[in-house]
Amino acid sequence: MAGRLAQRLEAWHQRRVESRWARIAAEVETMDSIEARALRAEARGLRRHLDRALQAADARLAVPGLGAGLPQMPLGTDWVWRPDLWRGALSGPGQVAAGDRTALDEGVALYHDCPLGEVVVRQVRNQAPEDRAPYGLAIDVFGFHGSFLSLALTLPPACIEGLKARHLVRAEMVIDCDRPVKAYARLNVKHGPNLAQPVSSLPEQGRDKLAEFDLAHVDLNDRRIERAWLDLILNDAAMTRVVIRDVVVSRRPRAEL
Repeated sequence: MAGRLAQRLEAWHQRRVESRWARIAAEVETMDSIEARALRAEARGLRRHLDRALQAADARLAVPGLGAGLPQMPLGTDWVWRPDLWRGALSGPGQVAAGDRTALDEGVALYHDCPLGEVVVRQVRNQAPEDRAPYGLAIDVFGFHGSFLSLALTLPPACIEGLKARHLVRAEMVIDCDRPVKAYARLNVKHGPNLAQPVSSLPEQGRDKLAEFDLAHVDLNDRRIERAWLDLILNDAAMTRVVIRDVVVSRRPRAEL
């Protein structure tokens, strides 16, 4: 009985919420600017939660062959993560990266310094089982006169929690290019006022890319780690289409000697 009552109350509340926003949509043109600005902020906050819920649902319902799971992790792995952009559909799948920073999803952004604005990014649906993830990210670079082009992935708090200098951080990617492109992966770890930035060169041949960072080899104060992010840096990418089919980041502690 209590369960049915809770369901009825939740359904009633949902109808009230939908009715309120339908009324707001009809009245917003007559509101003053202060009220409209406040409602816009509220709607954007609500949309972020709705987009994440839809993205999680899409990932849950994705074709099993494309979302069949993560690659086999090395023994001792204590954390593994695939960013949401590769797990579920975005509300806005594509855009022109005209500015120096283009946000694609929560914690995912594209950076470049080209003044031409001829970089297009679009989420695509993967089609082959070997693509591993349900979705991929296509980056089409046309004329490019800048000095850098990079995709930044903010690592979640779970990665930072318990991260030590004895950890190995691993990034596995599946990347398709219409021609060989020199690419690098860079791990950025902010600890106090300092920033550790180990870099790994990615192989130009083949679509499976692997970068591994041994934090024991960088000057890292693991008691003061604040945040971390991963950069995928593309060199000489003009007139190139790059499709990042999958990204999986993991960590494991170094074996004690």
